[in-house]
Amino acid sequence: MFFKSHAVSGRIFQLFLFIVGLSVGIAFSICLKISFSFTIPSLPFFLPTSTPEPPPQSRQATPAQPVAAVTNGASGYSNDVSLRKNMFSISHTMSDEELLLKASRVLPEVQNFPENFVPKVAFMFLTPGPLPLTPLWERFFKGYEGMYSIYVHPHPSYNKSMSRDSVFYGRNIPSKPVYWGTMSMIDAERRLLANALLDSSNQRFVLLSDSCIPVFNFTTIYNYFIGTNYSFLGSFDDPRIMGRGRYNRKMGPTITIEQWRKGSQWFEIHRDLAMEIVSDRKYYKLFLEFCSKPCYSDEHYFPTLVNILFPGMNSNRTVTWVNWPRDGPHPSRFGWIDVKVELLNQIRHGSECIYNGNTTHVCHLFARKFLPSALRTLSRFDPSVLGY
Repeated sequence: MFFKSHAVSGRIFQLFLFIVGLSVGIAFSICLKISFSFTIPSLPFFLPTSTPEPPPQSRQATPAQPVAAVTNGASGYSNDVSLRKNMFSISHTMSDEELLLKASRVLPEVQNFPENFVPKVAFMFLTPGPLPLTPLWERFFKGYEGMYSIYVHPHPSYNKSMSRDSVFYGRNIPSKPVYWGTMSMIDAERRLLANALLDSSNQRFVLLSDSCIPVFNFTTIYNYFIGTNYSFLGSFDDPRIMGRGRYNRKMGPTITIEQWRKGSQWFEIHRDLAMEIVSDRKYYKLFLEFCSKPCYSDEHYFPTLVNILFPGMNSNRTVTWVNWPRDGPHPSRFGWIDVKVELLNQIRHGSECIYNGNTTHVCHLFARKFLPSALRTLSRFDPSVLGY
């Protein structure tokens, strides 16, 4: 009797264990199903949803395709005075030190600009006073507002105002006196660069004088600059007394005679290089202390600086034509009687150079030393001669 009762109790206990196990299994299955249903949507959190961004470009310049090639009459910008009034303001009261520091910290963030972003070319004019060839430049810029910026560095005593409908109206930057052959020339050029760098849409920077003229139309020049990452700053090793002979050994070992370079002061450069130039303190101090006559800083500072720090970013040539007489101390000047179609064609197509790895005859986009009287002849040319 005892054994029978014990057997019945054992079966009841087994049944109890079975029911408990079944309940636990059902509960676990339900929990697992709920957990699994919430795990699946979280997968995209860990898997890439789009193609990864390409790595950032190297600071060393490499040939590039035009960013925003334009054609005549296709700029999409109206020649409206109200648009000029809304241009990036250049009025400020900063000292040179404050200006250079602020400019060196401006980040372009081009990748964050909208898809329809149009990079601008900054045209920087270094002049003792007026711009006598203004009507020619007005014709050149007409119809392309929004694709360029203008900065003028006159003598601080010059305060004549342009008419309100001029592209040069209100474009004078705070300036200081400039004396030929001294570091004040470099100061003025860095001052122009720094003011232009404050506008992050400026991507190319060209330095011009009051005697410069454009020898191609706006679209040709714009595409030439925007279509490459290289800068156009003359830089070469001149073994003669007016080259290496101007080197001061007190600049060593920071600057060696092998690194010393010479070139034209009239340049066109990429934004990256402009940022480095306004940021320089080290080499500027050496030139300030040791480059005096017969050393002319405007012919050596930029070429030497770029040769030492950023040779891969430069084409080592200028895009501004000038005629130097053999062994002459000053370039030739051109008045109304000298300006002929043959001269302009020679400037436009009479040289050979390398552009983006290819040989071309379009090497000079501007020409210097055109006197105010030349405007009379230049204004009479048919637009087909210069393209504007």
